[in-house]
Amino acid sequence: MKKIEFNVGLFNESFPPLMDGVAVCVQNYAYWMQKKVGGVEVVTPRVTGADYSQYDYSVHAFLSVPVPGRRPYVAGIPEMSPYFLEHGLTTRYKIIHAHSPFLCGKTAMRMARRLGVPLVATFHSKYRDDFSRVLPKLAVGIAVDTIVDYYEQADMVWVPQASTVEVLREYGYKGHVEVMGNGSDLVADYPEKFFVEARQRLGIAPGEFVMLFVGQHIWEKNPRLIIESLARIPDVPFRMYFVGMGYAAEEMKQLVSERGLDEKVRFVGQITDRARLTDYYAASDLFLFPSLYDTAGLVVQEAAALGTPSVMAREATAASVIHDGQDGFLVDNDPDKMAELLRTLVHDPVRVRRVGVQAGKSLVRSWEDCVDEVLDRYDALLRSRGLPLIKSADNF
Repeated sequence: MKKIEFNVGLFNESFPPLMDGVAVCVQNYAYWMQKKVGGVEVVTPRVTGADYSQYDYSVHAFLSVPVPGRRPYVAGIPEMSPYFLEHGLTTRYKIIHAHSPFLCGKTAMRMARRLGVPLVATFHSKYRDDFSRVLPKLAVGIAVDTIVDYYEQADMVWVPQASTVEVLREYGYKGHVEVMGNGSDLVADYPEKFFVEARQRLGIAPGEFVMLFVGQHIWEKNPRLIIESLARIPDVPFRMYFVGMGYAAEEMKQLVSERGLDEKVRFVGQITDRARLTDYYAASDLFLFPSLYDTAGLVVQEAAALGTPSVMAREATAASVIHDGQDGFLVDNDPDKMAELLRTLVHDPVRVRRVGVQAGKSLVRSWEDCVDEVLDRYDALLRSRGLPLIKSADNF
């Protein structure tokens, strides 16, 4: 069997066309690593109809089945994919990076141990929240213990921002953790004309106040707070867009109708075209993201890159990067308090714009810059093990 050699193997349960924050992270890791050092492979479950040949790097997509109740997500079954088993025996990486502790992540760990290379594992999500929705309480504890055990076995553990360390500690993890922040691909210096044209493309009138949510339509991300807050300001003119999809989408639409918001709130569905999504960020005045579920808000950075500040729940892990009133707005997890804040901000667009400009300065980092640091950290780990480096011309 012919050996296939790569510098980096990136393993994750989701990858475009699935467009959650972790998938976007892996996609940008792969894109910039391929440009800078080459030899990148993404390993992920196959999504029906996806075209993986479009990428400059290798994407190995293996057999998968739909995840019940979490459409459009799929679960990979590498052990049942004969081609993947052969691929695993013929492929070598200098380093493996798992962005999930589940089936794909466990496959990454087994391959790292077989090859004798380091495994980096990033803790991206509040997995306990996912388990609590579908499992009995006793089973949740067992599942969380399994997650902790996974990270305990990794050679290096990363989290996307400092506040996420506390979440991992609460789960019971006691090992070393490093913070490796996310980047944004929306970092260009957009001219004022772009914002005007974005609103025109979406049919938004000049002066119309627009609010936006981008993300999975699941109750864990707290969309109920947004809808109930908007229902409390019936006399305030605004337009609200929900972008994304998820198991709660139909219930969210029903709640919007029950609260008499059909004329003001629109559900756009999932957007995979980054240019079109950029239009929504650019056309919006406020980004509403009161999620208590996320460990870091990649979409908050994307909105900030277009000068759109976020409203976040004060106690949320992801909100720790926000300085209230300076580069975003914090509010209690209470619909009356949020409604009061939104009413104030809608009537003070100058303040909103000023905070948005600062958000673009303080919250946004390019993926290219981020990946430079990632590669440096990979090489530091490889150097400590006496293994060939990635950024050098070392051969396997």
